[in-house]
Amino acid sequence: MGLQKQKTSLKIVRGEGGYVLEDVPHLTDYLPHLTTHANPLQDNPAYSVVKQYFVDQDDTVAQNIVVHKSSTRGMHFRRAGPRQRVFFESDEVHACIVTCGGLCPGLNTVIRELVCGLYDMYGVGRVLGIEGGYKGFYSCNTINLTPKGVNDIHKRGGTILGTSRGGHDTAKIVDSIEDRDINQVYIIGGDGTQRGAALIYEEIKRRELKIAVAGIPKTIDNDIAVIDKSFGFDTAVEEAQRAINAAHVEAESVDNGIGLVKLMGRYSGFIAMYATLASRDVDCCLIPESPFRLEGKGELLEFIEKRLKENGHMVIVVAEGAGQDLIAESMRSATHQDASGNKLLLDIGLWLSQKIKDHFAKSTKIRINLKYIDPTYMIRAVPSNSSDNVYCTLLAHSAVHGAMAGYTGFTVGPVNGRHSYIPFHRITEVQNKVVITDRMWARLLSSTNQPSFLSTKDVEEARKHQEQPTQLLDEGSAAPAANTQG
Repeated sequence: MGLQKQKTSLKIVRGEGGYVLEDVPHLTDYLPHLTTHANPLQDNPAYSVVKQYFVDQDDTVAQNIVVHKSSTRGMHFRRAGPRQRVFFESDEVHACIVTCGGLCPGLNTVIRELVCGLYDMYGVGRVLGIEGGYKGFYSCNTINLTPKGVNDIHKRGGTILGTSRGGHDTAKIVDSIEDRDINQVYIIGGDGTQRGAALIYEEIKRRELKIAVAGIPKTIDNDIAVIDKSFGFDTAVEEAQRAINAAHVEAESVDNGIGLVKLMGRYSGFIAMYATLASRDVDCCLIPESPFRLEGKGELLEFIEKRLKENGHMVIVVAEGAGQDLIAESMRSATHQDASGNKLLLDIGLWLSQKIKDHFAKSTKIRINLKYIDPTYMIRAVPSNSSDNVYCTLLAHSAVHGAMAGYTGFTVGPVNGRHSYIPFHRITEVQNKVVITDRMWARLLSSTNQPSFLSTKDVEEARKHQEQPTQLLDEGSAAPAANTQG
């Protein structure tokens, strides 16, 4: 194909027909004389039946799968998987694993499969768990991880390594990594954690150390860009059904019953949207990406009145980040942030509950019975379901294959159904959001029969800022698929 690397700070490879590969760093970028070794997988009896187990060095994955006749070949990422040659011998590897940020279903599964993948696939005998997030690197909180020790942890919620939020001292972390002779670092966390991983990689590169840094992106909100979806999301949507079902039972059991459920979604309403679509019992879904107003013709309170008169009950699902503009003035902590830099949000569920109660108490003759359910921490703390367990296994193994092959400064995730190695900056520069001008949100509006609550100005603003969509369902398919709105 005659590929040539661009002379830029990024690893960009261009080819014929508009082909662009945004590659990830490799240890040989700054340590050019490293020797390679045969991949021990070639002697592993478990993989002897696989016809072509090793990934070709030139395999890439297209970011956009839907193209037109005149489309260029577009952006690609390096395909994840085992290589025939590796840059670490099994007995020299000393790996460590750390989890950071909030809890999410599947964390323990990722930890388990990283440990078992290193031991069982590559014969690695030394894996260290860093306890308490990034700060554990320099507070000497560590445990030895073995396949026997992690055998059942995927059946538990949370993380056996503990976690924390907040800043860290990059230089002290790398000092700790050096002092312990660690040469593979696996970092599980959200966009803030991955930004920290990028800084750790840069410091390691500056010191010219033979240490691979691999990230595994984690967010229950599914707001990480580029990848098809984040682990724990399927479990969260499934678990949210319990709360919605409870709200529906409560609402239909009394006259003018209203069940209000608050779900996670600080900036992105994916959990609320998919839980609503899966449930079919929801009458109204409110998410951060779709502005709404309380009072006025066609607005929320009028719609609630209309639905109660029609059905005698209703269920409302609201994402935690929805409606923050409506309550910002009464929110003292509007400019306050948590340790990870996230804006502290007022409880939209409690606020909206009170507004609805006040409206019906003062303005109408309808007597309502409202039940508010907030399952946030129950959802975060459950073990991952079978779908997420399989997904977490693939993520962990892809990360191990990449680190053993000498790739570093990357995160791993599925792009159009194929696991890929993605530069850190691509998943931290923007957040994945529900696109309210595309078909998936239209499907939700059709399902709930709610108004869009959008003014012409809102629609124009949404179209103007619409990014490349990253949704989970392709047209006519119920399976996770490409980065497409369908």
